[in-house]
Amino acid sequence: MATTSDPNASTGVPAQAASPTGPTARATGTTDDLRPGPDSAATWGEFVGADPDFSGVVGAAFRAHRHHVLATIRKDGAPRVSGTEVDFRGDEMLFGSMPGARKARDLQRDPRFALHAMPGDTSMQPGDVKISGLALEVRDKAELSRLLGPEEEVGEGVHVFRVLLTDAVLTTVEGDELVVRTWRPATGVREIRRQG
Repeated sequence: MATTSDPNASTGVPAQAASPTGPTARATGTTDDLRPGPDSAATWGEFVGADPDFSGVVGAAFRAHRHHVLATIRKDGAPRVSGTEVDFRGDEMLFGSMPGARKARDLQRDPRFALHAMPGDTSMQPGDVKISGLALEVRDKAELSRLLGPEEEVGEGVHVFRVLLTDAVLTTVEGDELVVRTWRPATGVREIRRQG
């Protein structure tokens, strides 16, 4: 799995990650103990199962380009923006980080993130795509092997994060209207139209 280097990389791995839907939980290598309720977050596979058409558009936006823009939360609560690459493996959406990178340390401390798909050219087709959720580090070697395949080795200290979606947003322009479609696990897709 490819990762994007971070020139601000540093070392240190906090043992806890804070969930916005519950108390701080200690990471154990698997991510089940950090997962919020089924109505508040979903795996990529659950998103696809719930809405194949909408998830297809969102997935295509992330597959169309290699690099995307990741927002994490710094220790002082300020936002941090970094580049990252996304990988789809089976029912999971994953992304990685170089050892000790600050974005990885952010996510170990607070797994909330937002990810903006690279829009590419000025055509904005199929639209502007963003997702938000929890990025939970996969630390267990057996689980990494299951997710990535036994033939793929993860470099020493490289971080791999599994995505749980709390929402996915597609923004398009249709005629003189701005159309915002938002998918959430509990509600499905809701649409808002605004006059330009």
